[in-house]
Amino acid sequence: MSTEIPSRAEAWQLLCEYNQGEIPRRHALAVEGVMRRFARQRGADEDLWGLVGLLHDLDFEQFPDEHCRQTERILRAHDYPEQVIRAVLSHGWGVCTSIEPESDMECVLYAVDELTGLVAATALVRPSRSIHDTTVKSVMKKWKNARFAAGVDRKLIAAGAERLGMEIEELVREVIAGMREIATAIGLQGESDRGGNPGGFALQDPQ
Repeated sequence: MSTEIPSRAEAWQLLCEYNQGEIPRRHALAVEGVMRRFARQRGADEDLWGLVGLLHDLDFEQFPDEHCRQTERILRAHDYPEQVIRAVLSHGWGVCTSIEPESDMECVLYAVDELTGLVAATALVRPSRSIHDTTVKSVMKKWKNARFAAGVDRKLIAAGAERLGMEIEELVREVIAGMREIATAIGLQGESDRGGNPGGFALQDPQ
């Protein structure tokens, strides 16, 4: 098996081959963006972490009942490194795999995957439909409403935050900030930013 990390362009091509819909692609981009932010903060390999985020749900659109198992098959067929495959499998721990997150990269992916969905859903119900004015407070309000984005596993997110030694609010703040950096790519730039300055709020603290 190769130890060389494929290029981001190759990974994107593979993702698009197995995911035709806009929603799964945007979710992949959101998780990639958040993983890259965490990697920069921790002095880790941003490209590696981003690749894992981009490909973590590679098989879900076509093989939802075989989630992660098909991803493993596809990645091995394309000679992806073991650390990428293991990290991707670990995000399904306790749900569809028995691979427990161990490395820092794996624990971050486990914690932020579901949370990006809750943050995106919160942004989309705001009048602006923008991640730029989505706050920690607004996400936590939706967090407490179990009927909102009911498919988001809050217990899993909480367990992920505990593994990272972070409070939920702190994790939410970092996820919002990471998604702001790629707002246009994930369709959360808001009406006011279309054709304007999509990154203009990226450095603001999402209180």
